[in-house]
Amino acid sequence: MRVLIDTNVVLDLLQERKPFVDNAVNLFTRMDSGEIEGCITATTITNIYYIIRKIAGKAVAQDAITQVLSDLTICAVDLAVLEQALVLNFEDFEDAVQYACALASNVDAMVTRDASGFINAEIPVVLPENLNAINCEE
Repeated sequence: MRVLIDTNVVLDLLQERKPFVDNAVNLFTRMDSGEIEGCITATTITNIYYIIRKIAGKAVAQDAITQVLSDLTICAVDLAVLEQALVLNFEDFEDAVQYACALASNVDAMVTRDASGFINAEIPVVLPENLNAINCEE
């Protein structure tokens, strides 16, 4: 199963945000075992760096990015993805970019804690704790 992981779930893991960290750890453990291929958008990398640098400093942010780059597949955010995101006309442009990238990258599902940002999605949008309910190999 190939999933696009939203920024909030990656930050749950990296910042050990309670009560969400356990679900993020479970997701990343499943990726480590090869059961799931985790993907994130290229823009997520810059967002993660910015947020963690503000909270914990440059060295911690760089370590976090190193970890993310080794664990996840990076999906390109190019002109076509950005144009698609504009056409989607989502309330939140960042969510639109995530979704357009998910479509362009042919993922089986999106994993987020903010499913409300992806109403009427053509691909499953699930909370990390509900990922087991999705069977994308049929």
